Amino acid sequence: PPERLVVEITETSFIGDMVAAADTLAALRDLGVRIAIDDFGTGYSALSYLRRFPARAVKIDGSLVRGLPASPEDTAVTRAVIAMAHSLGLGVIAEGVETTAQLELLRALGCDEAQGHLLGHPVEGREIGARLAPRQAPAGRAA
Repeated sequence: PPERLVVEITETSFIGDMVAAADTLAALRDLGVRIAIDDFGTGYSALSYLRRFPARAVKIDGSLVRGLPASPEDTAVTRAVIAMAHSLGLGVIAEGVETTAQLELLRALGCDEAQGHLLGHPVEGREIGARLAPRQAPAGRAA
């Protein structure tokens, strides 16, 4: 179902033709596909994109997460991005989470989701399919 698909688009990928990008993303949204603006905070980060594009979430770039919780500056920027996104009705995903301290701070700041090696390592597409497939119980045993 389209609701289970999230298309992540970087800010720089729609700079060339914003009208076409907005139309395409709106069509995907109308199908039920969720849109997330990836690497938010590292590219142009124009706040008008958040109003103009049919995104449902922003992804905080791993370069900001990497500095958490040690860097007061990265913490302040992350707090501001989370608050701004939530005030616009957008979800927030943090990428590049590698430590428990980062995850705990992100939770405390109200981040909605996290990705990174702390939570799981990248896998090949065929391995994901195998992981998601219903498990078969050995013959004669209940699942």
